[in-house]
Amino acid sequence: MLKATLRSFLAHKGRLALSALAVILSVAFVAGSLIFSDTVTRTFDRLFASTAADVTVQPKQDLRSARLSGSVQTLPAALRDRVARVDGVTAARAEVSVENAVVVDAHNKSVGPTTGAPTIAMAWYVTHRSPVKLTSGRAPHGAGEVLLDADTAGKRHVRIGDTLTVQAQPGTVRARVVGIATFTTTNPGAALVFLDPAVAGRELLGSAARATSISVDAAPGVTDAQLKKRVGQTLGAGTYDVKTAGEQAKSAAASLGTFLDVIKYVMLGFAGVALLVGVFLIVNTFSMLIAQRTRELGLLRALGADRRQVRRSVLTEALLLGLVGSTLGLLAGVGLALGLIRLMSAFGMNLKATEMVIGWGTPVAAYVVGLGVTFVAAYLPARRAAAVSPMAALADAEVAGVGKPLKARAIAGAVVGAAGAAALAGCAAATKTAQAASLLGLGVVLTLIATVVGGPLLVRPVIRVLGAAFPALFGPVGRMSQRNALRNPRRTGATAAALMVGLALVGGMSVASASMSASFDRQIDKNLGADFIVQNSNFAPFTEEVRHSVARTRGVGLVVPQRLTPVAVRVPEGGEVRTSAVAYGPGLDDVVHLTYARGTSRAALAPGHLAMNADFARDHGVRVGSVLPVEFPGGRHAELTVGALTDQETAQGFGAQGGLYFGLATLGKYTPGAQDSALYVNAAAGTKPQDLRPRLERALKPFPQVQVRNQSDYKQLVHNQIAVLLYLVYALLGLAIVIAVLGVVNTLALSVVERTREIGLLRAIGLGRRQLRRMIRLESVVIAVFGAVLGLALGLVWGVCMQQVLALRGLTALAFPWPTIVAVVIGAAVVGVVAALLPALRASRMNILAAIAHE
Repeated sequence: MLKATLRSFLAHKGRLALSALAVILSVAFVAGSLIFSDTVTRTFDRLFASTAADVTVQPKQDLRSARLSGSVQTLPAALRDRVARVDGVTAARAEVSVENAVVVDAHNKSVGPTTGAPTIAMAWYVTHRSPVKLTSGRAPHGAGEVLLDADTAGKRHVRIGDTLTVQAQPGTVRARVVGIATFTTTNPGAALVFLDPAVAGRELLGSAARATSISVDAAPGVTDAQLKKRVGQTLGAGTYDVKTAGEQAKSAAASLGTFLDVIKYVMLGFAGVALLVGVFLIVNTFSMLIAQRTRELGLLRALGADRRQVRRSVLTEALLLGLVGSTLGLLAGVGLALGLIRLMSAFGMNLKATEMVIGWGTPVAAYVVGLGVTFVAAYLPARRAAAVSPMAALADAEVAGVGKPLKARAIAGAVVGAAGAAALAGCAAATKTAQAASLLGLGVVLTLIATVVGGPLLVRPVIRVLGAAFPALFGPVGRMSQRNALRNPRRTGATAAALMVGLALVGGMSVASASMSASFDRQIDKNLGADFIVQNSNFAPFTEEVRHSVARTRGVGLVVPQRLTPVAVRVPEGGEVRTSAVAYGPGLDDVVHLTYARGTSRAALAPGHLAMNADFARDHGVRVGSVLPVEFPGGRHAELTVGALTDQETAQGFGAQGGLYFGLATLGKYTPGAQDSALYVNAAAGTKPQDLRPRLERALKPFPQVQVRNQSDYKQLVHNQIAVLLYLVYALLGLAIVIAVLGVVNTLALSVVERTREIGLLRAIGLGRRQLRRMIRLESVVIAVFGAVLGLALGLVWGVCMQQVLALRGLTALAFPWPTIVAVVIGAAVVGVVAALLPALRASRMNILAAIAHE
């Protein structure tokens, strides 16, 4: 039996190649994501371990604020002297490092990275742990001199002697480049600007008496843990964050892990789609091969092979397919990881391909995925093969699946579908976001399974409708193509299911994204009353100089600044809610149209007061007049009085939980140094907005990090943010379509082999080559469109339920992207045509007499 199995596998290797390709793609994404993430993690672990001080003292940070508010948490620089006197300390340095600096060249062009990596301005210290070394020029001395890293200098064409402008929290500093420093370790993609330590605190933090951390070197024989304990006892427990080199590296790696998780999960998402769609392809391939080998399997049974041996033979073929696909997929995954490493290098993260890490878990995961998916996909066809009677060798056995009742499928599909529909209905009726999201996930899984199981039941009624015009348009060829698609509902349903999965995903996400865009458009139209918004494209904060430049612009009437901050609010029911809050300056009602359930803007912005969403207040037992303990960044605590409640439609705060906001005076008291995240600008009386815009753009030319937007521009910004998610879904759809095309090609190719004698007879009675190719193309098109219709119908239902979840967050508009839906149906027809090209060509080239004599 083993010899027969191997011969059968090699005899059908061409037919199995397309199925192997599906395994290769899925394994490649799994292996590639693991290799890439392991390589980046190992590289940065070495970087963090080599550059971290033995012990680091930092400000206490209960809430991380720098990225959101622009404030920089500091500690007294004089703390260095206390730390230096601790027993076991050989050296202590007051470090100054600011990540939210903006650096522009003489042409007001940013020299920072375009990849989202930070621009870090810091004091120049040379130690054995420095990540860079001076390679040209000299170190900066006094104010007005800086060093720049070599990677940034090369990319931005900055040379020694050029002038740069550093925009930090205290203000703008113009400085001349006096040296270039080259990385001695991996460049994480950041831009580094170094200042003289004597002036760094004053120019970057506003005071020479402040620092961002204290770096401590241990004396020989003193461990990091011992030194940490001594420093902590000297400074007082809980006053500052004291970390060893290992803890500091672990903390930095955790921050990097968020970035890596995004890449890893995206690639694993691709692998999941490839696996899911590949299962349908493999099931279909083995089902058709077994159907065509009915006589062969019957002969094996007649010669003495029992059911278990036949089943084991088919599963062995599947495992051989999985083994080959997994091996090739692992190699492809190495190539994919190498491509990602080079892509990261192109974006500024200089990883080395020679340091690629292939851990033991990667090949294990590759073979588990590849062998597992082929084994699972081939199990049902293997059971069907074992059921072949020895008598099948003595008769022309009917193709498996043709004419067999679908009663079991109907019952299973109805039960699972009813459960899925109930879950989706529960999602639509839910009042809690978490509950609705859970029911949505359950409903999506169950309805997908029900559609796959019950798909063959829909083949005849749907394809009769889709192909109704074929006889009138294409005559007998159209009629035969329609009947060929109806011949085996199981096969047609399985072939279409591969395409259906991808299109259901894109249909649901398209409805959700269109609804999000429509909801934001409605809220912007209803709430935004300002003529312009000055804002960073990624909502990052900016310096006060931007506000001063706007306020000085001729024709500007009102400027209302907005700032963001993380907060932790303790509610009456005893819990703590961590969210973000917004602070506004005076004049809020002139730039934002808010509807209040209780209170007014004046009460909301009064010192020591705050406002929140009415639904959030009701859910947590809060009323107007309630006093709530609020924690701000840096461990500062306040008790704020609820002055007003807004309704959900007009809650501000970019969808943050609770819609909390208060006045700038309140924020300034508890988070000093917070920067503006947006400016709402109205034109002065007698000035037209269209005349003011070019003036604002000229005034803000020295600040390339911010842009001037009106309502239409702001809507487009929000749409672009949403589109990022949609592009990922489209990429997943593209992968699903590639594998679905392979499935249609495989099905048609095997179908042509199965119908060789029939095709020969049709050619003998006068069917031309062109007519034969058209018949196969039409069959392919109707199968693809059938999959598209099922997928879009399912996706639209999912999309409506997703919108119901979004409605609980205030995004109440429901929109259907009809152009996308029409384009997908047309695209499915094109997919059908493309998939049929090779099988149709092969069928048209058959020798008529050989085809008629085919067994």
